[in-house]
Amino acid sequence: MSFEIPEALSGVPRRVDDGLPLAAELRRQLLAGEISAVEVAQDVAERVRSKNPALNAVVTWDEDMLLAQARDADDALAGFRGSAAKGPSSAGTDSAALGKRVPPLLGLPMGLKDGLDVAGLPTTHGSAAVDHVVAGEDGLHASRLRSAGANLFAKTTVPEFLLSCHSENPIHPPARNPLDVSRTPGGSSGGAAAAVAGGLMPVAPGNDGGGSVRIPASAMGLVGLKLGRGAMVEDITDEDGNVAAVDRWGAPKLGVTGPLGRDARDAALMLDGLLFDRSRLAAGHSATPALDAVVNTLDHSEGLAGLHVGFTRASAFDAALPVEISPAAEAAFARACAVLERLGAAVEESPWEAPSDYDETFRKVWTAGLGRAPIQYEDKLGDLAASFRAEAQARTPQEQENANERLLEIGGAMSTAWGSFDVVVTPAMADTPPRIGYFTEHDGATDYRLQCLYTPYTSMVNVAGVPAVTVPVGWTPDGFSMSAQLIGRMGSEVQLLCIAALMQHELASEGLI
Repeated sequence: MSFEIPEALSGVPRRVDDGLPLAAELRRQLLAGEISAVEVAQDVAERVRSKNPALNAVVTWDEDMLLAQARDADDALAGFRGSAAKGPSSAGTDSAALGKRVPPLLGLPMGLKDGLDVAGLPTTHGSAAVDHVVAGEDGLHASRLRSAGANLFAKTTVPEFLLSCHSENPIHPPARNPLDVSRTPGGSSGGAAAAVAGGLMPVAPGNDGGGSVRIPASAMGLVGLKLGRGAMVEDITDEDGNVAAVDRWGAPKLGVTGPLGRDARDAALMLDGLLFDRSRLAAGHSATPALDAVVNTLDHSEGLAGLHVGFTRASAFDAALPVEISPAAEAAFARACAVLERLGAAVEESPWEAPSDYDETFRKVWTAGLGRAPIQYEDKLGDLAASFRAEAQARTPQEQENANERLLEIGGAMSTAWGSFDVVVTPAMADTPPRIGYFTEHDGATDYRLQCLYTPYTSMVNVAGVPAVTVPVGWTPDGFSMSAQLIGRMGSEVQLLCIAALMQHELASEGLI
């Protein structure tokens, strides 16, 4: 079918990363010995010093920690090269072969969101209502990344308790969008994404409970992948070590981790770090299976023939809210459909509608966690968090149980409906990123409503539990990147990144991104 691309996407591609090499290229240079991890760390430290005051992407960082880990990474890299040189064939010393055996993130500096523990750094959750404790040890997510070689040295800006689609909170300056510092970078992974898009660090992990990876990725022209529920076991592991796809009250666990990268290759490398398993190296598997798949797709793919793609403009909030899609968002959606079709996919409309009670049901589950959270200083909660907590605590246990069960039903129905296609395409955001303060200048109820209107396509994917990726497809005349969202089937994370890579390659060849 034919997709007409409106003129709303006619801008010139912009980059603000100031010459920082892509993460996949930095890894190649580190493996080849063309650069040291200490040199990478020194460059990143200078970038944080010089660029962060304008972006507020990083709330705290430790340069000594950064450099100490870099020295350890250089020692580890030297050890890998030495082992390879003693092997039966000198072919094992080339960087491509070496890369199969070296942990994927070794020597790459990055920050973790300020709601997750990193040993030696304070965790604030963006709130004055809890004590800010310096973590004595890494949390589960930091431990996984550390095992993959990541140089964790910073905490990135979040909204209070990671609840919002922006990155403003009561205790830190707001994170800002490097494309226009008067605008939000999105959230809740806005600080992490702004650090990547603004050239402070090469790559970063995010966490996505209702769109928190895909929203900032879309706002700043990054590739942002939300993992499927359970793809990273830490996402469904509770504080007691129990692993389950539902929480102890029976609600689906919405929050998952995901990579933020400047292109699909970098997102794939970050994914390899998130899913890294040392035992697979010992068994002879590559350290970077996702990156290998994306590179192989770009080198050898003949397109997307045989891929069955559905598209829909229907959002989960249509029955409850006056969702409107801007011309720029509509243009990005149409361009994504057109390029998929040009690459050989069979593209057709998906006749999908969300149930009328989605908005009410999702809100009850979304607010429940804050209602149960241990808060030390109730009077210091921000407006949105306070309203969410009061709302949740006023709800009866039976009302909450009913909502939990209903959201599981809704998620299952959505996953089944979308699963008749290999991929379902939707708009990413409803518009370009709003100005700083657009949400927070209102009372809690209005703030939340405006967030849903800006991000009507993201939370439904968390409810369904399936993976999704946002892919940049063009630029507006005033310099904002616009994206589309691709929703996949369970287990299709690498496939989504391969599709994103082909789309980016096709659009770049035309000078559109």
